[in-house]
Amino acid sequence: MTMSPLPLLAIAILGLVACKPADIPANDTPVPEGAVVTTANGAALDGAEAVPADEGGDDDTDTAAAMPDLTGRWVGVEGMVLDVASGDRPGTYTLTMQYDLDHKGTFAGTASGGGIAFTRDGQSLMLRPTDGAATGLKYLAGKTDCLTVKPGEGYCRA
Repeated sequence: MTMSPLPLLAIAILGLVACKPADIPANDTPVPEGAVVTTANGAALDGAEAVPADEGGDDDTDTAAAMPDLTGRWVGVEGMVLDVASGDRPGTYTLTMQYDLDHKGTFAGTASGGGIAFTRDGQSLMLRPTDGAATGLKYLAGKTDCLTVKPGEGYCRA
């Protein structure tokens, strides 16, 4: 006696339908009028055009005025070092970094959301003022004046 594949097919279809993802509720959190909402990498969400780090924008001067002075030499661990220099326009920076044992480079940065947005190896990153604990590096844990790119990559004032 041969069994029809239809019952198995029906069970498989029902299983797939049951695995439909739940509806994700909308984020209805009110934002104050005139506020600019940014993502973790500084891209604008208020309808403004997100500008790549090497192109600047119309409000560079306003953003730069709100920025702490991040210029100078910052030292990480195991030979990691970051030199932040002011760019040729307000709100722009040149980042020269040895960011691991094998990789170094110079990157254009733009003041954004209290940090410096830049692109490295095709990835949008944000250099943010933090303390040593936020770097995720135990050797920087006691420091208070640091910059963090991502967990495991941070630099503190030399």
